[in-house]
Amino acid sequence: MARFVERLWNPTGYGQLSRRDRAAGRYRAYIPDELGSALPPIGPDAQAAAEDALTVLARADERIGSRSSYLNHLLIRSESISSSWIEGNRITPKRLAVAELLHHGPRVALDVIANVRATEDAIDTLADHRHVISVSDIEDLQHVIEPSLERGLRTEQNWVGGAGWSPLRAEFIPPPESEVERLVSDLAGFLTETSGNAVVRAAIAHAQFETIHPFIDGNGRTGRALIHTVLRRADAVRHALIPISTVFAGDTDSYIAGLSAFRAEPPRLDEWVLGFARATEIAATNAVHLADDIASLDAQINADFIAYRRAQGLAPAVPRRDSVALRILEHLAAEPVLTLDSVAERHGVSTTAAHRALTLLADADILSRTKDQRGRLVCWTADRHLALVALTERSNRVGGADTAARAPRSGPPLPEVDRLGPLRAEPIDGDETAIRRQ
Repeated sequence: MARFVERLWNPTGYGQLSRRDRAAGRYRAYIPDELGSALPPIGPDAQAAAEDALTVLARADERIGSRSSYLNHLLIRSESISSSWIEGNRITPKRLAVAELLHHGPRVALDVIANVRATEDAIDTLADHRHVISVSDIEDLQHVIEPSLERGLRTEQNWVGGAGWSPLRAEFIPPPESEVERLVSDLAGFLTETSGNAVVRAAIAHAQFETIHPFIDGNGRTGRALIHTVLRRADAVRHALIPISTVFAGDTDSYIAGLSAFRAEPPRLDEWVLGFARATEIAATNAVHLADDIASLDAQINADFIAYRRAQGLAPAVPRRDSVALRILEHLAAEPVLTLDSVAERHGVSTTAAHRALTLLADADILSRTKDQRGRLVCWTADRHLALVALTERSNRVGGADTAARAPRSGPPLPEVDRLGPLRAEPIDGDETAIRRQ
């Protein structure tokens, strides 16, 4: 049975702390029940919501289908950006994409890239239903997300939230370090099992992980990556990664309230499952919208490119299918940031041919030239594709609605464009981009 244990806080060697944080006292750490492998019973409303969410997931996965190969690239990064917004890190889709290709950039961007790789690892390795998930697997996942820390479970007490630096002022105190390995081992067994409703299992697994808080840092990002492990293992989705964290990032108060309900005595599990199911439906619906928007944008860009060639008197107006420019356009969703070397390597052409194609696409207003602070050209970017990612994140944050008149409390700024209308990208100060109506 879940319980609290009383512990003593008596810090030593913390002269830099405030007087209040140096004060000794007693605090109560929460120890949750073990989960076992079977799903616990939930009420009819929560069960119905979870079934509905599972149906929406399946339909979204089916509609995205073959488009998932490029769409997942955007969805995974969208998920990781919003996951990091919950942690207080601010990054835009464009900054992330540039940092990922160039292998350098702001620390925040590099942290998010680590989260991207961890999410992909979770899907590729842990999502195989034949694989028995272990404590070591979860440690590996966290270490990819937070490689600066020594690999392994925490060996000291931690806490969540609150003013200052003291468990006496914390909002939530996870179980003592002596309980962590036992609880994570139990969670690994729960993650391995695939029976029952996958949405319910993902909701419980995530909440239990956040309750245990088994690492010094990277708990939130690791816990959200595990959501996709559960959904893929149970075959709830086969193609697409649904960015549920973008919905959590839009209303952190509700997210924290849901976790608090999960930890209540007695647990209010239904409240957490209902909120998780709602977030799943919103994210799945918007993933389909993003797929449709990208298909429309790709068609518009191809038409614009042909029109530009005709206007410039370039022959043939419709380029050969094997032309470098067309091959670049076919992969813009998956490769929204390009350099001479990346294009040359990807398409097996010379850097001269790559430069000619990239310059042509930039002159046609399809790509933007991005420069560093010294005015040197560093890459070309597909800002209209990246703008659609920002629009999808914003929509998730406000509950799936159009954000033209209703801005989320946090998140990417609103591109100045109708959601499905043609976009025109113009670089500003060599980095940020305004998206304007044509």
